Amino acid sequence: MTKETTSFVYVTYIRSTPEKVFEAITKPDIARRYWGHENISDWNPGSKWEHVRANDQRSVELVGKVIEISPPTRLVISWANASQASDPSAYSRVTFETEEYEDMVRLTVTHDELAAGSGMANGIKKGWPVVLASLKSLLETGHGLDVFAEPKSA
Repeated sequence: MTKETTSFVYVTYIRSTPEKVFEAITKPDIARRYWGHENISDWNPGSKWEHVRANDQRSVELVGKVIEISPPTRLVISWANASQASDPSAYSRVTFETEEYEDMVRLTVTHDELAAGSGMANGIKKGWPVVLASLKSLLETGHGLDVFAEPKSA
């Protein structure tokens, strides 16, 4: 019996270069400025990566492996909650692809192999749009967004 899966595709255009976008995803000191987390790895195929909260606790929230890497155009990683690291069925896959468009970059993020209706799938729907908007803001203005902001009450 196979599990039902879902996927999420987000495309944004950033006034930047593929190299700077790729660095923002893979360099911990840049990722913390727009994501509030650091992506930590040696970025070699098969290597582990960890998504570490950029605060005093430094909790590892997500884990995975580098599946494929071709800087600055493509990065594919596996992705799971750290608490489910030992469960192979808990992993999904994220693909980052960059393509030059004159003086900007088209960044496509595909998060697939997600268990349909899971907490992770629901979190992805809310998380990726604000993280990628913050990435765009940081690279274009020098300031990321508050990715932990809550909606104002009516």
